[in-house]
Amino acid sequence: MRLEKAAIIVILTVLAWTVPAAASGQDFKIVVNEANPSETISKQQLENIFMKKAGTWSNGRPALPVDQSASSSTRYGFSMVVLGRDVNAIKSYWQRQIFSGRGVPPPEKASEEKVLAFVRANPGAIGYVSSDTAVGSGIKVLDIAWE
Repeated sequence: MRLEKAAIIVILTVLAWTVPAAASGQDFKIVVNEANPSETISKQQLENIFMKKAGTWSNGRPALPVDQSASSSTRYGFSMVVLGRDVNAIKSYWQRQIFSGRGVPPPEKASEEKVLAFVRANPGAIGYVSSDTAVGSGIKVLDIAWE
């Protein structure tokens, strides 16, 4: 029994170290409008922007986060790694915010192409796409400082 518990602890510890590391550079990339002066963003800044605890960029321009659809595997990875919660927990958080009159969630786009179009059209926008998505012109990819 003790050996089983020890094995489970070892497995969970290994997963805790490897899952964020793998997802941080492999599953998604952060995209902003090319007019955004930032080159990097911290995990904490990302969380603050997507949870709407921070409303502006360092240059004073409004930060406009955009999510992918709730069924997107890229959104799942982003939510788990950056926000530390699954998509359903994030949706519950926003339901409470809406009900209490404290805010609304970022808009959801049905595809990565629509996320990119939103980011391209809005200088303060920030979104995420899968790591193998070509972003095209008008978009800049930010490096994430994992702290």
